[in-house]
Formats: sequence, C-alpha cells, structure tokens
Amino acid sequence: MGISLSTRIERWPIAGAFKISRGAKTEAAVVVAELSEGRHTGRGECVPYGRYGETLEGVISAIEGMKGALANGLSRSELQRALPHGAARNALDCAFWDLEAKRAGKRVWELAGVSAPGTLMTAYTISLDAPEAMAARTARTKYSLLKLKLGGAGDPARLQAVRAAGPDKILIVDANEAWDETNLEENLAACSGAGVKLIEQPLPADKDGALKSLKRGVPICADESAQDRASLTALQGKYDAVNIKLDKAGGLTEALAMAQAAKAMGLQIMIGSMVSTSLGVAPATMLAEGASYIDLDGPLLLEKDREHGLRFQDAVLFPPEPALWG
Repeated sequence: MGISLSTRIERWPIAGAFKISRGAKTEAAVVVAELSEGRHTGRGECVPYGRYGETLEGVISAIEGMKGALANGLSRSELQRALPHGAARNALDCAFWDLEAKRAGKRVWELAGVSAPGTLMTAYTISLDAPEAMAARTARTKYSLLKLKLGGAGDPARLQAVRAAGPDKILIVDANEAWDETNLEENLAACSGAGVKLIEQPLPADKDGALKSLKRGVPICADESAQDRASLTALQGKYDAVNIKLDKAGGLTEALAMAQAAKAMGLQIMIGSMVSTSLGVAPATMLAEGASYIDLDGPLLLEKDREHGLRFQDAVLFPPEPALWG
C-alpha cells in the first residue's frame, strides 16, 4: 500500500508587520503537506519564497504532482531526486520524517542519528524601520540576542540607535542583499562600532564577489547566496558562515547533509527559518548540534501559533513534542 497525500494553504496573521529590505508582510502564508499510511500521518510545513520565484500555487502544484509516485511507494531518499531543492520538497521531506518517526515509535533525532535537541537560545527579530522605532522596540524587548533587519541607506543611524537603547544586547544583522559597494565599507564600520557579532548577506547574491577582497572585523554569513550543498563551493573566500534554512535546502534530509559539508569547509553554522508556525520550525531544531547561532523565532512573530506549538520561555526554545512533529 502506498502513501496518500493531502495539502492545504494556511494563513497566520503576524503580530504587527514583518519588514525587511524587500518589503513588508502582515501574515505568514504556509503550505502544509500530510502523508498518511495506515493509522499514521506525518506533517510538514513550508513557506514559498518569492526571492526564488516560488508561489503558493506553484508549490501546491509541485507537491500534488507527487501523488502518483507516493501511491506507488516513493521513498524519502527517492524524493531527493524527484523534486529540486526548495519549499515543495521541504514540506514533503519533513512530512516523511514525521511519518517515519510515528511508524517506528521513535523520535526523529533517533532516526537521523543526531543528538536530541536541548533548550536553544534563539535570536529575536527587530524588523526594518526608522532608527527611533527600532530603538524603541529594542528597549522594550526582553530578548538578549537580537537580529536587526537593515536596509542599506540609514543603517549606521539604525545601529547607533539600537545599541544606545540596548547596550547589553547581543546583535546580529541581516541586510537581505540591500547593501552595495557604495555603502559597504560605511555599514561594515558601523556594525563593528556597534559590536555586531555577525552580518548576514550584505550584498546581492549575484554581486557578492566583492567580499573576496574585503577586510572585515565582523564575520559575514551567506543566506540568499546559499541554498543547498551544491551552492557551498561558491562561498569559499567570501563568507565565514552559512544560514541553513529548510525551505531553501529542500527539507531536513538535505539540510543535515549541508550542515555536515559546511562544517567540513570551516564555515560557522546559523540555523534559520522563514516566518512560519511551529510546524515549520520544529524540524530545524534537529540541526542545532554544533550551530553557532539559532534564528528560529518565527512562531514568536505570529499573533497566534498552531495547537501543540513549540514552547518558548523568553528566548529559550524547547524541543518539539510528538504531538507537533517528529
């Protein structure tokens, strides 16, 4: 007997708005895939990423296109060849892991051969805004590790304002490809002056060659420049770290292999996610071993999370319960 598939689109309101250099959104639109076999059902969630041309409709279509293969016994390992990396494969891959765990009566980390995730300290995102607004949110927040979304022009003022509002905060920044060669040195100097620990994707992915000759006082992390293992070789000499996200890699299977390959290259690891519910974030906790930074605050940015969601105590993230995933 093969595996049956169902899919749906869900929309989860964001508390306020989430703004980065490419725009703002007020909801997390996610795709959920469910794989059922006998009395067991596994779930996976993905977020189509417009940066790579993905849409909700396109991802649903790609997942639904696997129905026949699944009914004929498609395995998780075969899925890696049947679909390219990206959101559609992520939802199916994570659903496979959940289903396999339920069939075996074990947790996913046991099946994957990794350490059971403990409590993790996640970064909390401060969305792109005017300096005074970002400073006000920094002053109000209880979280100690902050990820600042920056946008290019005016970023030194944002950094200065945030640092003044949170002198004891640990800061990482994410420019989402918004800097260019005209402001790169100024913004890097501002990051160094503010005591920033890590800078994500300062330049557009197709223009990041300038990083090769760049002297830096702060480590630089690839995000949009890195998707799966095949993209890692091009990072050499330009980046010090890589942000691994399941929606880019195409699921936990590839992400686990990607993390191992990145570590072998001497890259620091950041584990990230899109803005999603706990179902989309839970599989990423399997990657925490050896990661330098955890950025899995997506559920904290929503007005409400799904049932059996991940438990957070301030910025401390607890492992997922079986009722949620894995």
